[in-house]
Amino acid sequence: MNIDSGISAIKMAPRPTSQFVHKLHIDVPLLSGLLVLSGFALIVLYSAGGQNLNVLLRQATRLGFALLIMLAIAQIHPRSLKRYSPPLYLLGIALLAAVLVIGAIGKGAQRWLDLGILRFQPSELTKLSTPMMIAWYLTARALPPRFGQLVVAAVLIGLPTLLIAKQPDLGTAFLVAASGSAVLFIAGMSWRYLMGLTAVCASALPALWYFMRDYQRDRVLMFLNPEADPLGRGYHIIQSKIAIGSGGLYGKGWLHGTQAHLEFLPERSTDFIFAVLAEEFGLLGCIGLLAIYLFILSRCFYIMVQAQDTYSRLLSGALTLTFFVYLFVNIGMVIGILPVVGVPLPLVSYGGTSMVTLLASFGMLMSIQTHRTLLPG
Repeated sequence: MNIDSGISAIKMAPRPTSQFVHKLHIDVPLLSGLLVLSGFALIVLYSAGGQNLNVLLRQATRLGFALLIMLAIAQIHPRSLKRYSPPLYLLGIALLAAVLVIGAIGKGAQRWLDLGILRFQPSELTKLSTPMMIAWYLTARALPPRFGQLVVAAVLIGLPTLLIAKQPDLGTAFLVAASGSAVLFIAGMSWRYLMGLTAVCASALPALWYFMRDYQRDRVLMFLNPEADPLGRGYHIIQSKIAIGSGGLYGKGWLHGTQAHLEFLPERSTDFIFAVLAEEFGLLGCIGLLAIYLFILSRCFYIMVQAQDTYSRLLSGALTLTFFVYLFVNIGMVIGILPVVGVPLPLVSYGGTSMVTLLASFGMLMSIQTHRTLLPG
């Protein structure tokens, strides 16, 4: 071996740290972005939760558990994810049907299965199993999808969506429908079909209004005119706008938000935590948070582009778009451009169920990225 080839071999030899990371199937840029976001979220939550250490510790414990779930799923090869897609989808449908029969009732909704030692929402499983199933179905067929394939896909998406809406949980039903529809969009669905579907959905709005519960109709009416009932049904969104506007450019400072700490702002640690952040950290804090989200989304889109098979590309694209929908709907709801639907701010709002689901989806993205077969240069 000559000197030049020896130097090249040394340069190309993987470092022990990179070997360890590769064996764990960790995508370092994506994990870094998620950890930065989660750390910032805990800082905001400590203030939004009334400086309660117990709330902070519970959320940190949930975060640790969700990260373990993410790392465990990252070890699963995309081929296995594809193979398990139909069974997971059918399991989700069966659990949703069981909820309607024997589900536990909480806050006026029947959304949980209580197994004694465990209480969970099966609808969270369908956020993952629905796009996995649609990606599995389309992978074996020519793309872009034809009309008959779109009809089958619509049935596969509509079944869990309707079962979740029946609970009722329109926020989660919308997210499940969005996750499945994102696969069709990534698959190259014709704009003609897309515009036709939009027209059908628009024409169905009057019928949807008829089937909505009274409180759901109130949310839509308050979205259109919250000042009609400022001390009642419009109180949430009005106080949220006040909190956001009072933050200004630099904010009032961490732990100094009056809307949150004087308890004017309802649901300040869950659905409306973005308003707390805006009040205390101002416009610059909001831009910083959005920059972190943008970094995570850009890395996810990079993983989608680098995917080496159709299933991985469709699934990674759908999971990325669903994460964006989470973000868009929550912030749109808090600033008053969308109705209040109870969608949390991803990885920032207090709660463990949505966090586990989201980090599980990032585990799938890491699996797709780190199990790629490197082609010789």
